[in-house]
Amino acid sequence: MFGREPLRVPVGHDAHRWGTFLGERTLVVAARTVTSTVRVLESLPALLRDDHRVTVVFAYDPTSAFAAGVLDLLREAGCRVMPWEQLGEVDPDLILSASENIDVPEGNCPVLVLPHGVGFQKLVPDSRGAHDRLSGVVPDSLLESGRAWLAVSHPSQEEQLLATHPKTAERTLLVGDPCLDELMSSGRMRSAYRAALGVRPDQSLVMLSSTWGPTSLLGTQPDLPARLLAQLPYDDYKVGAIVHPNVWSAHGAWQLRTLQATALDAGLLLMPAVHAWRPALVAADVLIGDHGSVTLYGACLDTPLLLAAFGSDAVPGTAVQALADLAPRLDPRGDLRGQIDAAVRGHSPGRYASVSARAFAEPGHALARLRTTLYRLLGLSEPGTEPPYSLAVPPAASPAARVTSWRVTTEVGGTAERPAVTVRRVPAAVAGHADAVSVRPGVVSHLACTDDERDGRIAASASTIVRRHCAPNAGEALTWIEDTLVRLPGSLLAVSAVQGQACLVGLRDSRIVEVVDAAGAGDPGVSASVVYAALLAELPLEGSVRTGGRAVVLRVRPVS
Repeated sequence: MFGREPLRVPVGHDAHRWGTFLGERTLVVAARTVTSTVRVLESLPALLRDDHRVTVVFAYDPTSAFAAGVLDLLREAGCRVMPWEQLGEVDPDLILSASENIDVPEGNCPVLVLPHGVGFQKLVPDSRGAHDRLSGVVPDSLLESGRAWLAVSHPSQEEQLLATHPKTAERTLLVGDPCLDELMSSGRMRSAYRAALGVRPDQSLVMLSSTWGPTSLLGTQPDLPARLLAQLPYDDYKVGAIVHPNVWSAHGAWQLRTLQATALDAGLLLMPAVHAWRPALVAADVLIGDHGSVTLYGACLDTPLLLAAFGSDAVPGTAVQALADLAPRLDPRGDLRGQIDAAVRGHSPGRYASVSARAFAEPGHALARLRTTLYRLLGLSEPGTEPPYSLAVPPAASPAARVTSWRVTTEVGGTAERPAVTVRRVPAAVAGHADAVSVRPGVVSHLACTDDERDGRIAASASTIVRRHCAPNAGEALTWIEDTLVRLPGSLLAVSAVQGQACLVGLRDSRIVEVVDAAGAGDPGVSASVVYAALLAELPLEGSVRTGGRAVVLRVRPVS
């Protein structure tokens, strides 16, 4: 079984008989949690690039409450993995880990511990007892052995450790934070990240960030994603969520997706547990977070912030506590859209510069410093190649499910000469979380869905039916419209886009209305809603109608 059977190669008593690359040094990576393992996987390739002198093997420690997913991650990455018990039979030259809570076998090799977040800013349950401990600090026994080295990103972290754990004296190394350096190098790719996530230039991306535990954003407000999707107009906003890998490990992807099923049906961008959160964070227009490291990274990227939760497990005197003193708080039961828009308008560049300066010293050099440290501990000269530097992270594909039904509210205004129709769509899945539609002249609400809506009740009740795929020609669109109105007698109209042409809207009285989007970016669902509103308001179906939101001009005219 992968990761649970002893290896014969590249380590083992006769590994030299079977190996092709016979390295001069053996580096063992301790893999205990997804969070800590990912940190090493994201940095190590740049440090050891092209160097055949170092053999790398991973040792799987299954004792963490968050061990689920580690072996899947290592298998996908193509790593060689041995069980933790075999580590005592191997003679490594260095043990590398981003998890401080490991039981290292007796020996003389150094142990380098990287941070798996930002600094030492959170109290976590101690797996060795009933008390809490400071995240990131290795056991005293390992410090006393003189083998442990703790990488830090700022001198203030050394001072913090000396005050709380005196045995860390002279056991810290100022390295920096490779993750921050990657994020900062990725800013120039922001447009590509947004496009990959399906965010249009005229849309705002609202990202939520939740650490793990009962005081986290999702621990305190699990319905916040759904309520955001209900209150933010579908055509103007995208909503995403970055959830700590410990949540995925502890509860499983199935449980998390089940708990967020309504939000997922409404188009939530639930980013995968590893790697993909980084481009999503860079792409965000505003971040709603808590006391986790991702929120602090967002602040360092100068992203407008709102804090929706802040737990008592945050450590006073740290950078994240300083962030809590500066960032505005979100009232989760207030006007969410108003608070988000106000946070963006009220954000001034450099607002969180003091927080960043407190967490990260001399950013931009972490990989180079880390390589120097790694080779010194391995007892090897550094490669003669140029020092490694942080590359932009690759784009992440959108994980969002397609939205197939909406509650649509339209309002007819303007003048007789220049009528205007405002269209606001909310995914039907979260309509129960949306504000009630105000009753006033010209405002109507209806249900719309695509022709592949899986819920038969919605399809039977929808007033407008939208063809998901564009028709290749007008003839096929007209045939589809006729068939759809017969198949769904409860609908009032059906709409199909025509490739290279306009949208065709078929009415139940057999009239066909052609809708031409002067801006060339029309959504057939919006087109159908405009025609629906015009019919109810008894507007002429020939002439120009201006629709709000994206200020798209539509020309509506009967087609013979």
